[in-house]
Amino acid sequence: MLYLRRPKAHGDNCRNVRLIWIMDNRARHVFRILAATIGIALAYSSIAAAKTTLPPDNKEIAVMPMTITSPSFKHDGDIPVRHTCDGLNISPKIEWSGVPAGAKSLVLIVDDPDAPDPVAPRMTWVHWVVYNIPADTNGLPETFTTEGLHSGTMLGFNDWNRAGYQGPCPPIGKHRYYFKLYALDIVLPDLKNPEKAALEKAMKSHILARSELLGRYQRK
Repeated sequence: MLYLRRPKAHGDNCRNVRLIWIMDNRARHVFRILAATIGIALAYSSIAAAKTTLPPDNKEIAVMPMTITSPSFKHDGDIPVRHTCDGLNISPKIEWSGVPAGAKSLVLIVDDPDAPDPVAPRMTWVHWVVYNIPADTNGLPETFTTEGLHSGTMLGFNDWNRAGYQGPCPPIGKHRYYFKLYALDIVLPDLKNPEKAALEKAMKSHILARSELLGRYQRK
């Protein structure tokens, strides 16, 4: 920090110099207060940006965060047996809200990053790929198929090389299953049952917002 030495003077010159010295110090004090205020504002701005659901290359700022939920299980909760290979193997009902106004379509990808063993995972196993979901919808029904939904919704291949949902079926341990929802600024072309990697490449520069729902499952 720079400290100013009070100048020496005599008579009227002394009073004038003293007045200038006081005003100069007050100006510096005000400047320091303004600089601190701006710094705090920038810090809060950075924190707010870190909490957004938008990726780094976002197209616009969402007014409210996009969220994805399921009435079948809570976030970070256990997925019911009926939605796994040990039960009916049907997709759970999925709901969402807060889709950005500029969105043209939605994408849903479900994968398991703990395959084959959560203690020593070696790959991410894909269970479900759905794209071109209309942006004005608010979810997918249980046992979802493209029939009966708005035209244009398409399926990609999962890692069983099948189009559609395949429920959790972990060979060992308790696995995590991420239901990932993306809002895009375009409707994608027909990608002919794309795998997850191909779909992610096609939508990479078109993501407006994203959200995740985490479920867990371990076989008895």
